[in-house]
Amino acid sequence: MTQPSAMPPIKRVLLKLSGEVLMGEQEYGIDPEYVASLAEEVKAAKDSGLEVCLVIGGGNIFRGISAAAKGLDRTTGDYMGMLATVMNALAMQAALENLGVQTRVQSAIPMSSVCEPYIRRRAERHLEKGRIVIFAAGTGNPFFTTDTGAALRAAEMGCDALLKGTSVDGVYDSDPKHNAQAERFDTISYDRVLSANLKVMDATAVALCRENDIPIVVFSIRDKGNVARVLSGEGTQTIVQKD
Repeated sequence: MTQPSAMPPIKRVLLKLSGEVLMGEQEYGIDPEYVASLAEEVKAAKDSGLEVCLVIGGGNIFRGISAAAKGLDRTTGDYMGMLATVMNALAMQAALENLGVQTRVQSAIPMSSVCEPYIRRRAERHLEKGRIVIFAAGTGNPFFTTDTGAALRAAEMGCDALLKGTSVDGVYDSDPKHNAQAERFDTISYDRVLSANLKVMDATAVALCRENDIPIVVFSIRDKGNVARVLSGEGTQTIVQKD
């Protein structure tokens, strides 16, 4: 597989999706048709020979911080958000298995009736056997985002890159939704992302990727076929990496 010059060869990748992308055109919840479409993208990445693991946010169902602002304490809100990520993971697992892709969900909060507990060696074994692993419930701790959970799992799994699928096609110097003159970066350093407070991922996640030299590839997940294009070195993306 041809990789862009700025990227190392990729064998194992973690795909981070925001919960909002599972809504499709709805205002909240899960759109089964859109989840099925995303599952096809993930399957195509796996069929290209990659080992793939996923982390999905829970913002389509529940957001801890917004709940805290309305009177619910932050810790309780964050735990509820973690449970939302488990629901999203189960929805994606069902969609992938409908396509014939063996998938396992591992949760940082044990709930043995519906999924496996997170065990690093077991997860690695699943990946080696060609299964897709979906990591749910973030880090299992409040006050940490699913971005940080994704960076942590990418480091633990020895991933070659962390792909962040968003509603925009890369990292900009300002919000392109509000500034038509915003400039998109092809590549940018971890340090600049942190110093300029660019909203790629939260600072803890970016710092964790920097410490473990894991490139962050930011791209639009809403363009059909984009996962495969990005992995093949095509498409529009921003790579966050060392200088």
